[in-house]
Amino acid sequence: MSRPDLPTARERRAEHRARADYTGGVYGSMLAASVVIGAGALGDYPRAELVALLLVTGLVFWVAHVHAQLFGARLAQHPLNRRTVLHVCRDEWPIVKAAVPPAVAVAVSPLLGLDVSGAAWLALSVAVAGQVGWSLAAARRAGASWPLMAVTASVNLLLGLLIIVFKLVVTH
Repeated sequence: MSRPDLPTARERRAEHRARADYTGGVYGSMLAASVVIGAGALGDYPRAELVALLLVTGLVFWVAHVHAQLFGARLAQHPLNRRTVLHVCRDEWPIVKAAVPPAVAVAVSPLLGLDVSGAAWLALSVAVAGQVGWSLAAARRAGASWPLMAVTASVNLLLGLLIIVFKLVVTH
């Protein structure tokens, strides 16, 4: 039996979704795009290496962000306990989640008949689309107007296109 003054699990999940911060998703998508352009020459298994590079980089940056949150901002404000650590880990998880779609794109690229270069371009496109998608989700969640959502999407698309320009300029 639940007490009327305590929220149910469903209510807690809804509240978490309402407070969700999409910064990690936008950041993680930009990070994934940067990994693709910076990957350079890969070894004997370029697709597997790029998938691993995307996922491991996402995990490393997730750990870095969790560490920075826990021992930078949080430690000064709150004592560390299991609940705080889990909360920060969950809040920063979109960084890792944003690396998954580009990694999947690379993994399925042979099924689409793409060579390694085509796989990298597909992963880069998916990362930029993710960046725009995460920013739109954040704007929508914040109750932004349609014009502001269009500006948000446009700015993130321009940032993504800038990353693509870097891909065209950077040769390995």
